[in-house]
Amino acid sequence: MTIHFYKADRPYGCFSNFSPHCVQLAGRSWQTAEHYYQAHKFFGSDRALFDRIHAAPTPERAAAIGRANPDAVRADWAQAKIDVMYTVLRDKFQRHRDAREVLLGTGDRPLIEDSPVDYFWGCGADGTGANHLGLLLMQVREELRQTSPIRPLADRVSP
Repeated sequence: MTIHFYKADRPYGCFSNFSPHCVQLAGRSWQTAEHYYQAHKFFGSDRALFDRIHAAPTPERAAAIGRANPDAVRADWAQAKIDVMYTVLRDKFQRHRDAREVLLGTGDRPLIEDSPVDYFWGCGADGTGANHLGLLLMQVREELRQTSPIRPLADRVSP
């Protein structure tokens, strides 16, 4: 059975980058994975935007700032964004036991970011998207299995 996720306030919401799970990376504490990801669009290219996103009061605001400044995005972003996302997901699920338990509890089920608009990170409206967020979560899940004493619960239906 495939697991679809999207919004932080819905089932499997901890898989969303907007979930209220802080991360500790790049020498800073970040409110959410979305803050870290959006700020790193400007790492090395625009320090003011990087700092504004870090200080954004919500992940929605962090995303809005990141999306509103395409001309300032670092030149290598297309190549770097998957590594940036992997880094923040790994920290988030290693750091937060509650989220880690939910992720490991999914067993071997496919994870699909059910975004109706994002065909890169999600599946898009018609299901043909690349689902890179789901793929990275499954990679992190497999890595956590190798290091975590927490094992998937076969009978878990929802988080």
